[in-house]
Amino acid sequence: MITDQRIRDYIGSLDRGNGALLDGIEERALRDRVPIAKKETQALLKTMVVLTKPEKILEVGTAVGFSALLMASVMPEHCRITTIEKFEKRIPEAKANFAAADMENRITLLEGDAEEILAGLEPGYGLIFMDAAKGQYINWLPQVRRLLVPGGLLISDNVLQDGETALSRYAVGRRDRTIHTRIREYIWELTHCDDFETSILPVGDGVALSVKK
Repeated sequence: MITDQRIRDYIGSLDRGNGALLDGIEERALRDRVPIAKKETQALLKTMVVLTKPEKILEVGTAVGFSALLMASVMPEHCRITTIEKFEKRIPEAKANFAAADMENRITLLEGDAEEILAGLEPGYGLIFMDAAKGQYINWLPQVRRLLVPGGLLISDNVLQDGETALSRYAVGRRDRTIHTRIREYIWELTHCDDFETSILPVGDGVALSVKK
């Protein structure tokens, strides 16, 4: 938990849902322990899509398609989403959810390793949402930087890991130290490189908002 539980409960009480289809997908995902964006992060993600009005969105980490559909629910009419997923078990469910939402012509799902797929994409994305293997964020950053348009927004989810990222590496479990180190390296790069202006928000599991200069 990053913020006071009373604050999270209050913010949660203001949520009006995302419609029957998305609420149903979220309910099934939580039941099946599929990681999806937390309520606070969902609200931030939709707000950022409305604010930036991107023509093209790239998502790294489809899971069951919840976040892609969440962004699609508020994106401009001309906007299209490309989303990447490696875990074969989740791909059929994501495709079924896109079909149920009648979004197959606006959301393109690319199957396979994100690093390989990113290297083959052309630049031009106004918003990129990183929500996959956190330990790989730092490895994907050079391609993400290349693909994002100047003035484009990079949203990186789960960068604080319920506050654990702020701890010393010796305060986290031994098996978590590698990912802890990689996330801290990623955050350092985002906040100290000349290409981005970045703000780290204690929302959900921690969200980094980075605008490409």
